[in-house]
Amino acid sequence: MKHTLLIVAITIAALGGKAYAHFVLISPAASLAQDRLGDPQKIAPCGGVSANPGRGAPANPGVPSGAVTSVKGGTNLPLLVQETIFHPGHYRVALARTASQLPPDPKVTTVQTDRGVRSQSAVIQNPTAPPTLLDGIFAHTERPTQNFEAQIPIPNIDCQNCMLQVIEFMADHPGIAVDGGHSYHHCAILNITVDPAKPVDKRW
Repeated sequence: MKHTLLIVAITIAALGGKAYAHFVLISPAASLAQDRLGDPQKIAPCGGVSANPGRGAPANPGVPSGAVTSVKGGTNLPLLVQETIFHPGHYRVALARTASQLPPDPKVTTVQTDRGVRSQSAVIQNPTAPPTLLDGIFAHTERPTQNFEAQIPIPNIDCQNCMLQVIEFMADHPGIAVDGGHSYHHCAILNITVDPAKPVDKRW
């Protein structure tokens, strides 16, 4: 399987003083309730924040939203993401029958800078293979001026309570990070119904 690396060039000015990115998963509806910044979203695979005594932050595993999105297999599902706090990087989308089957966060390359160790790039799967559906999307080095939109190709399967994961890799992020490392995480629960007129995707 061929992999490529996305090298994200950044400048201090581009960061605008923000050390951590945040995003809201607008569509499909997120599996956890989100605040206006999209929190809690650090812990893989689907969000939450563990206790951080050093900063006095309490643990927050997240509150289930109860949202379920129904979709027919073999169709495209709209993806809508709002980046609420800017950070250079890109996004990845994966699908699995259970949360435990979702892929690990991408392998990250770090470099030593005058501000310490920072993330530089992350492995992008190209071409994608299950459970990854999209990778390297919404790549950006400047603050977005509008929401990110894409179409997610849903495999033609029957899958109730399938887990769709959307993560953001952050470049120029501190090398040592609490919880989710260099990524932020959201999930959505999908009820996928197979289209009998199309071949079943047996990779899932």
